[in-house]
Amino acid sequence: MVFDCGVWCAKYLLCIFNFIFFVLGTIIFGVGLWLAVDKHSLIALLKLVESERIEQFTQPQAIEQLAYVLLVIGAVMFFMSFLGYLGAMRESRCLLSTYGTFLILLLIAEIVAGGLGAFFKDKVRAESKNFLQTTITSYSLGENVDATSLMWNQLMGNFGCCGINDYHDFDASPAWVNGKGNRTIPDACCILKDVAKLVPRDEDCTTNPSDSNSFYKKGCYEVFTEWLIRQRELVIVAIAVGIVHLVLIILAFALCKAFAKYNDMRL
Repeated sequence: MVFDCGVWCAKYLLCIFNFIFFVLGTIIFGVGLWLAVDKHSLIALLKLVESERIEQFTQPQAIEQLAYVLLVIGAVMFFMSFLGYLGAMRESRCLLSTYGTFLILLLIAEIVAGGLGAFFKDKVRAESKNFLQTTITSYSLGENVDATSLMWNQLMGNFGCCGINDYHDFDASPAWVNGKGNRTIPDACCILKDVAKLVPRDEDCTTNPSDSNSFYKKGCYEVFTEWLIRQRELVIVAIAVGIVHLVLIILAFALCKAFAKYNDMRL
């Protein structure tokens, strides 16, 4: 089918966008599938890398949780980009309208979530704290730490904080209570001389925390929230993602209309 320059450009621009997302989605899904079925190979590979920071993420449970996250993200990207790419290449109004509808629903969900978050700010703060509280209940030490525990260690070590509100939050974790011994706080709550290895500057910090050797009274929720507010780059990224989202919706429905017009002209 012969189109004018505008329709031709729209068609192949949509193809390029979705081909990129299709490749990324396939890679992400493939990596997730690999981690799900053969996590031990990755552990062996990572152990060849001499990095203390990487070694923290070689726990089987953490890798398994990461695999499921990658599978979901990859599957969604694969499905959406497949619809858009195939619809544009085959000039299918059905596929393109389905693709555009999914994008609109996703955009509406994002706008609604953002609006509700702004309108019910206090409620969102309370619910987000409750969610974090559910994650901290699985915090553990030792060899078999999960992805949640690793996330908390990285958050506390890099942001200089402890727990959600303070160190008492860890008392909700049975694994921490049963395995902490004479510790009062985790190593990551201390002022660290080596963040990668989570080595406290004061050896007595975990058993006798104070304001001078730890952040045991400084909750991560407020610290992380303040950090997010200061990150202008995140706002720029969010705007860029929104613009790309709108462009894809416009291209999808513009092509639907163009294909319908050219089909009518052929009749």
